[in-house]
Amino acid sequence: MTALTERFARAVDYARIAHAGQTRKGTAIPYITHLLGVAALVLEYGGDEDQAIAGLLHDTLEDCGAHHEPIIRQQFGDRVADIVLACTDGTAEDKGTHTDAEAKRRDWLARKQAYLAHLAEAPDDVLLVSACDKLHNARSIVQDIEDPAVCLAVFDRFKSGRDGTLAYYESLARQFNAAAAAPARAIDAIVGRMHAMADGTTRQPLPYATFPALA
Repeated sequence: MTALTERFARAVDYARIAHAGQTRKGTAIPYITHLLGVAALVLEYGGDEDQAIAGLLHDTLEDCGAHHEPIIRQQFGDRVADIVLACTDGTAEDKGTHTDAEAKRRDWLARKQAYLAHLAEAPDDVLLVSACDKLHNARSIVQDIEDPAVCLAVFDRFKSGRDGTLAYYESLARQFNAAAAAPARAIDAIVGRMHAMADGTTRQPLPYATFPALA
């Protein structure tokens, strides 16, 4: 059993303050719920305290800014900071440079392609945190599809739309399965359900090498 110390409590508070005012896409749900959910999954799948803390902080650079990296490194150590950095596919500053919808779409595609390729070489501690992040996100998408007030409109929240989102999560599922990540089976199951509910068709596997290329 992983013992949690006051470091974990400090990380919860750090995440709460850093993400204050942020909500889940298209909802009024405080963003901290996702971070707590990811940390819980990390622990459920056998992660240690460093990995659970990285789960709490994995979106800090992406959503709050690159200036958090040295602070996280100083307060929580190199291993935590390295995992957080490896789970980041673009900082808040990078994303802020794109203003029109087409530029944002192209940036999204480039970042996801790079992230999928990066996962092929990622160490196990990074794979666990990343997989738990994607599992929690995929479950949230399916939950919204099941909600009569949302249904398939959930895909309107994403720059990639329905097809791009399905392709990305299919690619993630295959990548985590190939790496034998602990949550791989759960991710495969939820992605299969996402496909079935989104288009009612059989899944069309897309390994990351065939993830939609930039036009």
